[in-house]
Amino acid sequence: MADNGDEDSQYRIKQGDYVVLKRGNIFKAVQIQPKKKVIFEKQWFFLDGAVGNFYSTTFEIVSGALQPQKLKNTDSFTDAKEAGTDNRNIVDDGKSQKLTRDDIEDLKEKGLEGQEIIQHLIDNSSTFKDKTEYAQDKYIKKKKKKYENTVTIVRPSCRILAMMYHGREPGKICHLRYDTLAQMLTLANIHAGSKVLVFDTCAGLVLGAVMERMGGYGSVIQMYPGGEPVRAGMESFGFPAHFHDMLHGFPICRVNALLAGTLDTTAKDPSADVKQSNVAAEDGRKQPEAEQQSSPQEQSMETSSGADGGHDQEKEEKEKRREAKAQERLVKLEEKRKKLAAAAALLEGRNADGLVIASRFHPCPVVMGLLPFLAPSRPFVVYSQYKEPLIECYNKLKEHGGAVSLRLTDTWLRHYQVLPNRTHPLLLMSGGGGYLLSGTTVATDRAKPAGSQRAEEPAPKRLKLTDTEG
Repeated sequence: MADNGDEDSQYRIKQGDYVVLKRGNIFKAVQIQPKKKVIFEKQWFFLDGAVGNFYSTTFEIVSGALQPQKLKNTDSFTDAKEAGTDNRNIVDDGKSQKLTRDDIEDLKEKGLEGQEIIQHLIDNSSTFKDKTEYAQDKYIKKKKKKYENTVTIVRPSCRILAMMYHGREPGKICHLRYDTLAQMLTLANIHAGSKVLVFDTCAGLVLGAVMERMGGYGSVIQMYPGGEPVRAGMESFGFPAHFHDMLHGFPICRVNALLAGTLDTTAKDPSADVKQSNVAAEDGRKQPEAEQQSSPQEQSMETSSGADGGHDQEKEEKEKRREAKAQERLVKLEEKRKKLAAAAALLEGRNADGLVIASRFHPCPVVMGLLPFLAPSRPFVVYSQYKEPLIECYNKLKEHGGAVSLRLTDTWLRHYQVLPNRTHPLLLMSGGGGYLLSGTTVATDRAKPAGSQRAEEPAPKRLKLTDTEG
């Protein structure tokens, strides 16, 4: 029994877990925290009631609390109902429903659940019985979406988070669609035990997808612009601690120094030194300002002997706090330096197994700067929302060499409704999922210049023309 309990614990919701709230095709990623108020689809509730239940459980929202939904007869609406042959005589004039908005609010105040409210709406509709069976099902589905206060809690995954970002904030992930992300993972041959370079400005979603596919085995080196890497999307996956041990970060601005062999990982970060000096200057500036802004009464009190002692004590406490903050900064800088040295050691081998790029920047300089870190016969894939930058990158790689099997593709996705006698494509579909440039690296002979082969070829001989006497 204990073994079964341990096995079930990984499928149950726990405090601190990252989960995804789902209602229909709408998702939201949150973290389970005690007494944390969450707003989802214009409703607020606390997540404490979800702790201990299995993932993919559907909950009812009752007075701001979550309660597991009881099993109900889903065919209650369709039992012994009459249906018309067609909808040609139905006029949508807004007068078919006898219940007003005030009546519906009164039903809610009486404590009626969503299913009971929908039944009242059906009973008070003068045109419901004249609709076809398909139209009746569509009507019930629409009212369920509006009046049933339910939410499903699911475990985060690459597909769910990609659908969530694409549906809610597509600009944050450069309009990267989930089917395009799946193709990227396949084209880059992401698997456990490999060493992968990732350059991602899609809120860390691509980084999280790569880490999920690798399963905590291997190493991932995130190349990031700016001072710190952005990993909001990756954190929403809720990976265990050992997954983070495989993750390393390296600033993209130092790639040229690493390739040239001039990168010094033992030296302090100059930007950090500037920040530290700025903070110290601000602290020094604040102190005289505070002394100048002191009131005359306080200045007069400081003249007394007792006040002098208190002022000295405050000064000592401020000095101690300042020293503690400075020491904390030094510890953080040392940790950052060690992480940078570890990432540089992994890159110096130039034996990475794959390269994945998905960013809002122009891909050409990024690809040309990161390809030298890949071993020969290794795949790489580049994503862009537009095809023109990838066409330029394609031509650049053709001229430079070092890559074969270059392919520039785009993906096309269409959803279908699959129901009895009603299977057809949905009317609304995504306009585009971006473009992918993929290829494979090859070893090149750098000893000979590019034009040496042409120079070795013999020059063509000229034919001599002889005059003939007629």
